[in-house]
Amino acid sequence: MTTPHIALFDASVGQTPAEHNFRRELDARVSAFKVSESDVPVWPGADGSWPYDGVVISGSQTSVYDTEPWIETLEELVRDLHELGVPMLGVCWGHQFLAESLGGCVAAMDGYELGYRSIERYDDSPLFADFPAEFDAFETHSDEVVRLPNGAVELAGNDRSCQAFSLGPTFGVQFHPEYDIETVRSVTEGKRSEGVDPERIDAVLADATPERHAETQTATRVFENFLTVVDAFDGQPPETVEVES
Repeated sequence: MTTPHIALFDASVGQTPAEHNFRRELDARVSAFKVSESDVPVWPGADGSWPYDGVVISGSQTSVYDTEPWIETLEELVRDLHELGVPMLGVCWGHQFLAESLGGCVAAMDGYELGYRSIERYDDSPLFADFPAEFDAFETHSDEVVRLPNGAVELAGNDRSCQAFSLGPTFGVQFHPEYDIETVRSVTEGKRSEGVDPERIDAVLADATPERHAETQTATRVFENFLTVVDAFDGQPPETVEVES
């Protein structure tokens, strides 16, 4: 397996640990773009060429249905990349963003899914190679994918929402496999200013022990598995997938 060159689309707003966390987990050459500040890579050439082998899209404090110019620009870019067959992995907001950009629908939930949660794997996708039928991961989101794009496969879920999908070489995961325990604690503490029940926040923080967080290590395998997908697609002709407008 050659070392892939990954374009990291950092959709987080302001100073966050997103880039650091993804660089730590991705065994690849990573070029980061702060897309929330309209920093985007070069567009694919007319011949379909692009200098990166794959894309990873981070979480964000925004909603994918917000009418921000940078979100609209990024939507155009990921549609083009999907049609070219460039492998993409979206995490949390990135998962929702890819689903909505390619014809699905995202909507607000009735409250946060917050804390360490159990996830059930539905499909033998290469993204979940060597995963058990159920695994744990940290969650923090108040929007969810309520309808997948045409042709997409739901790969994992739980009693709250769709947790993963694929559409060709495009993948999304709702959970946060990149979070370290410091990020878990910081993000959870930050929910106090967003109206989340303080007792619930305290309970999540009490659960954020090194032992509990270690139980989420299986979830980090999605990065290794995604890079295996990237390597498998290297040099292959792009597969055109019809995308809804």
